[in-house]
Amino acid sequence: MYGLWRPRVLGAWKVPASGPVILAVNHSHNIDGPMVMGVAPRPTHFLIKKEAFIGPLGAFLTGIGQLKVDRTAADRAAITQALDLLAAGGVLGIFPEGTRGEGDFASLRAGLAYFAVRSGAPVVPVAVMGSSDRPGRLIKALPPVRSRVDVVFGDPFDAGDRSGRRTRRALDEATERIQKQLTAHLENARRLTGR
Repeated sequence: MYGLWRPRVLGAWKVPASGPVILAVNHSHNIDGPMVMGVAPRPTHFLIKKEAFIGPLGAFLTGIGQLKVDRTAADRAAITQALDLLAAGGVLGIFPEGTRGEGDFASLRAGLAYFAVRSGAPVVPVAVMGSSDRPGRLIKALPPVRSRVDVVFGDPFDAGDRSGRRTRRALDEATERIQKQLTAHLENARRLTGR
């Protein structure tokens, strides 16, 4: 990432140095996940749509520990792998919006809340900014080479209410808490970076 672009990383020290952590990353461009993996202070394993696991890219993603998920149904294998990763003290990266979009955390899917409540892992909001500002001249699908991409890590927070409840209502309440935290982090990241 540092060879192709000029990442400016803010707040990486906020990521807990050990124990399970969930990175909740906004998603407006294809390089957002790889950018976070490249600059995060700990190895990060993302849940990635199964459609990306084709040919040599699939072997590469599997080799670096990324988790394949079928987004069309509840993928029990992916859920188990992600929970096992967190139970072992690893870092799970999630795009809470479920798919690439505006990257504004406007509509969250329930997956992030489920993993946070079930595992008890703190959530660290991450804003990637500048990856979708303008297309590159050589490869339109990527930002211009040597352009600045900001990655802003926020303060960790607990998504659950610490009651241990895992009901649908508890997940809905956790999703609301998460949405507020992620939206506030994105606003702060915009102020910090001037984007």
